[in-house]
Amino acid sequence: MTEKISTLRDSKQARWFALLLLSFAMFCAYIFMDILSPIKDLMQLVSGWDSTAFGTMQGSETFLNVFIFFLIFAGIILDKMGVRFTAILSGVVMLIGATIKWHAVSASFQGTGLETWFTNNLNYVPLFSEIGVSPFYEGMPASAKLASIGFMIFGCGVEMAGITVSRGIVKWFRGKEMALAMGSEMALARLGVATCMIFSPLFARVNIFGGPHISHSVAFGVILLMIALIMFVIYFFMDKKLDAQTGEAEVKDDPFRVADIRKILTSSGFWLVALLCVLYYSAIFPFQKYAVNMLQCNLTFTAPPEGSFWASNTVTIIQYMIMLVVAATAFVSNFSKKTTKMVLLSFSVIFLIVFCYMGYMRQSAETIFAVFPLLAVGITPILGKYVDTKGKAASMLMIGSILLIICHLTFAFVLPQFAGNEIGGIVVAYLTILVLGSSFSLVPASLWPSVPKLVDSKVIGSAYALIFWIQNIGLWLFPLLIGKILDKSNPGVTDPTQLDYTNPLLMLALLGVAALILGFVLKAVDKKKGLGLELPNIKE
Repeated sequence: MTEKISTLRDSKQARWFALLLLSFAMFCAYIFMDILSPIKDLMQLVSGWDSTAFGTMQGSETFLNVFIFFLIFAGIILDKMGVRFTAILSGVVMLIGATIKWHAVSASFQGTGLETWFTNNLNYVPLFSEIGVSPFYEGMPASAKLASIGFMIFGCGVEMAGITVSRGIVKWFRGKEMALAMGSEMALARLGVATCMIFSPLFARVNIFGGPHISHSVAFGVILLMIALIMFVIYFFMDKKLDAQTGEAEVKDDPFRVADIRKILTSSGFWLVALLCVLYYSAIFPFQKYAVNMLQCNLTFTAPPEGSFWASNTVTIIQYMIMLVVAATAFVSNFSKKTTKMVLLSFSVIFLIVFCYMGYMRQSAETIFAVFPLLAVGITPILGKYVDTKGKAASMLMIGSILLIICHLTFAFVLPQFAGNEIGGIVVAYLTILVLGSSFSLVPASLWPSVPKLVDSKVIGSAYALIFWIQNIGLWLFPLLIGKILDKSNPGVTDPTQLDYTNPLLMLALLGVAALILGFVLKAVDKKKGLGLELPNIKE
């Protein structure tokens, strides 16, 4: 049947190209978000950041969003100014914050008057210090303080970009394959996690541009954010053309009112979805920031001989190319006919095994955790398509919560039992990481497309902003808590690869338990009030 095309939105190629632009921009943002995560041990050894300093800096990403309510303002900006303006603004803000963070960890900051100022100041922040939520503390390294400021600014931009991309997808895919689009966007964006895990240690440790330094990794992320801004600019013109065709206006004639937020906040379905998201994401994103170090502490690694193939930079590039083959074949299989699908899935499995083998031979925790998003890339579109055609969004999140609990408990109690067992420990780590990554697919594929069912289309931007704001409370709190719990649980331990992660992992597992309980409540409320969360997105 020939597709009837009247606007760009009606063209499958055009709307999926728009999705590609938004997804690649978020791919770059995800890389920078975790750019220091795989080199936590190096941060402690080189920059003197203990787990508390590292966790405080990582949690600072969401500080302004939570306590200055920037995300709420971002939602208002999005509703009043539209997707195009907010996309460009978010790209610029991310780039500014990233550049500040790069300067903080660079050699040009060390020994300067600015470093002295940061050492002597910001040890006490009125009001915030009193209530125990200050993003700085007495004795925090100056570089960590400035990096925190840069990360705060970046965090404003990346969360603004997140709600903008969600709104953009709703705009281009409403009434069409919206859950599939949202799931696909997150599948591509999360490849940024694997990219970060593979390349950040390479740039940090390899003798390039005048010697090994952490700033090289951050500079790599800054360059990618420049590319992200270019993607948003291209999207700007494409989206403008769509509005010219449809006669829609980016700036709404009906002004934003406080009453609009009141309507959102009085929805029980909205609150349940928001709380589920904060619990679920708090058990994933903060964990990502410590996952590599957790593997270093629980697995036995024997570095490959210096000068060998497995210790070379070449193997990094080859492994990354294999990762792209795994992701591409798994993703494309979702859109292929049965015979082609089986061939593509077979290639994907074979190359995934090769990817895992190379990670084992390289004997590095970061290359092992790089497998995290790969299974998600293959199944997220499947889950999105299922929600589009069959529904069951709330049920799928409950399944994800169960998997989340199992994975964190496995990391806490099963993985340490394989200490000294090189093969067994790495096999358990790979399987658990793959399952955890797949459980993470359930949120974008099921709950994000459900938000338009809960609120009026005029305030979707504000609704996403409120959910992101509530979610950001957890993303600020839990990296900080993990760092503090690590230091309290490991008194006197100076080797960053000998930390006991049991207590932080138990805390994350409890978040999964709370999410599962809320999942049952959400399903009951949906059934009672007819919210439509279990119904398909595509209407006949």
